[in-house]
Amino acid sequence: MKNNMATNITLNFKPKQITKRLLAVLPTRARDVVSCRFGLGDNPERMTLESIGKKYGITRERVRQIENYAIGNIRKAEQFGKEKPSFDDLEKMIHKLGGIVSEEVLLNHIAKEKSIQNHTSFLLVLGDPFKREKEDDEFHHRWYVDKSLSEKVHESLRKLYKNIGDDDLIPEAEIVASFLEHVKDVSEQYKNEEIAKRWLSISKNIGKNPLGEWGKTSSSNINAKGVRDYAFLVIRRHGSPIHFKEVAKAIEKLFGRKAHVATTHNELIKDKRFVLVGRGLYALTEWGYVAGVVKDVIRYVLAKNGPLTKEQIIEKVLKERYVKENTILVNLQNPKYFKRDKDGRYTAVPQPEK
Repeated sequence: MKNNMATNITLNFKPKQITKRLLAVLPTRARDVVSCRFGLGDNPERMTLESIGKKYGITRERVRQIENYAIGNIRKAEQFGKEKPSFDDLEKMIHKLGGIVSEEVLLNHIAKEKSIQNHTSFLLVLGDPFKREKEDDEFHHRWYVDKSLSEKVHESLRKLYKNIGDDDLIPEAEIVASFLEHVKDVSEQYKNEEIAKRWLSISKNIGKNPLGEWGKTSSSNINAKGVRDYAFLVIRRHGSPIHFKEVAKAIEKLFGRKAHVATTHNELIKDKRFVLVGRGLYALTEWGYVAGVVKDVIRYVLAKNGPLTKEQIIEKVLKERYVKENTILVNLQNPKYFKRDKDGRYTAVPQPEK
């Protein structure tokens, strides 16, 4: 797989200088309306049609007409033709970024400063090669310069989403490889990890959690919202039972979230995703651990395997719980729950229905 260094993809012009020359062809009011609409002045905050209308004592529709007139006039001006090399440069950048790229990623790549981003947005609106797709239920705002490629990426993102389980957590390398399989018929220039990740960022339904794992954005595994969700990711990453005090520490370390030890313990107790398997030790239910206290685990083991000897029970229970052997033996001696036959094997005593 090719590697693409996004840091090397830069513009050879300064957006503010280009827009300044282009705005100079407009009458004063038209220039001011466009500047307000796109945040091109000293204040980078964009003004609404309504607020601009109030400023000039005109209707929203009249503001829109002035805006459209201004853009049309700039495109017809001689100066616009002179700036073609800069528009070509911007087009090349979008191609290098993947041919289709989310608006946020594109603008953040060009500059972190809001003012420069606004000037770039204005140039994108003016330039003929650049097409903008508005945000919808599936995708974020995005720009493209190749309609055919754009359609392939959109369709591939839809197919990828359908193949992801509701609570799947997928390593980045794996989801990138899977996605590139869906877009294998696109140009070789786009087949690299960085571009694949940019295309993935277009989707509103597929996302990445703070640990770099991918899945559906509707899943709490991706959009963690509280201690329970962060605890799940911590224990899953740890891969084996872990004490609740360590879970709290890991939440603070990995996510930068304050997690009180007592609060963390209480949240683990309440959530069925977690199982207490020892003194303060928690595992994930999805790992196959049985819920309940030691006697419940013994009953589960007997129900699953039939009568067992003391040694067999100890062996199987220790796979479910981090407890002392004596704790298991003490529970086995309770005649209310267990009985031993003449062969020395134990069975569970049926319990009355509650």
